[in-house]
Amino acid sequence: MASAARLDLDGNAIKPMTICMIGAGGFIGSHLCEKLMAETMHKVLAVDVYSDKIKHLLEPSTHPWSDRIQFHRINIKHDSRLEGLIKMADLTINLAAICTPADYNTRPLDTIYSNFIDALPVVKYCSENNKRLIHFSTCEVYGKTIGSFLPKDSPLWQDPTYYVLKEDASPAFLVRLRSRAEGAENDLEFTIVRPFNWIGPRMDFIPGIDGPSEGVPRNLLRHEPLKLVDGGQSQRTFVYIKDAIEAVLLMIDNPARANGHIFNVGNPNNEVTVRQLAEMMTEVYAKVSGEPSLEVPTVDVSSKEFYGEGYDDSDKRIPDMTIINKQLGWNPKTSLWDLLESTLTYQHRTYAEAIKQAIAKPVAS
Repeated sequence: MASAARLDLDGNAIKPMTICMIGAGGFIGSHLCEKLMAETMHKVLAVDVYSDKIKHLLEPSTHPWSDRIQFHRINIKHDSRLEGLIKMADLTINLAAICTPADYNTRPLDTIYSNFIDALPVVKYCSENNKRLIHFSTCEVYGKTIGSFLPKDSPLWQDPTYYVLKEDASPAFLVRLRSRAEGAENDLEFTIVRPFNWIGPRMDFIPGIDGPSEGVPRNLLRHEPLKLVDGGQSQRTFVYIKDAIEAVLLMIDNPARANGHIFNVGNPNNEVTVRQLAEMMTEVYAKVSGEPSLEVPTVDVSSKEFYGEGYDDSDKRIPDMTIINKQLGWNPKTSLWDLLESTLTYQHRTYAEAIKQAIAKPVAS
């Protein structure tokens, strides 16, 4: 249980606040709620349409933090109660988004509305009521790196200038203009977070655990080869969810250092191609599950076959960490192997439990 004598990075006492967290029932929200309940005295108004991933925080009502977290089942697209909750809070954190690449082609309008249009009232309510906002964007805004347009034999190919992504310098095909405009004209206190592939327990949907029994888990759990889109040559970095949540807590507790900034949150040290990631996942899963690896662990598929016509992807996403390190002193700690071991141990255990529950469930006559 947290003590009241927490200090910010400048040595000032941190006062307990009320946080309206939109998307609290998701992967990131569930870990952030855990952190806030365990280590702070902040109160959370948890807003989402599902509560399965935070059920352990809401029940039983005898938790030492039970009076500091309230769940509000609200779809922000249709519910007028949202403004009232934002008014009650000192800080609003907006995590609501569609973040599945497969949906970008098949549900383009839903993606645009969820990630951009539906967020506009949140910015408006925060601005009109003088409430601070932490808004989650995406590293997708950077699109392809400048380096991807260079010839493969160019001497500039390995120059970090052309592929390390900087919040204040790299071209971005989509930016959060509304937040910045409200900040410039109406003094909205805002921070924008750009996650670079946050990985950890609860990131995937486990049928019967994270929600209804309909749906399927990822290929590893089903003992099927991992599908590598276009050979898995794209390069990515991966950061452990608990490291990333540490960064978010620093933003919450240090508004003077975080306001007005965009922060990349990733781990440049955990850079691999998607093919290398798949090979490592197969090796780690065999260790944590005790099951032999598949003879053919991966299979190549085209992006057109996997995602549909018109899908395009960035070649490489390496976050520059200068701003977050300077402002908040944050650096990630967890290696790729360790974060995969934690994640896949959870996935294996929870999927096995879901199967056990399904077998034990009586069949309706």
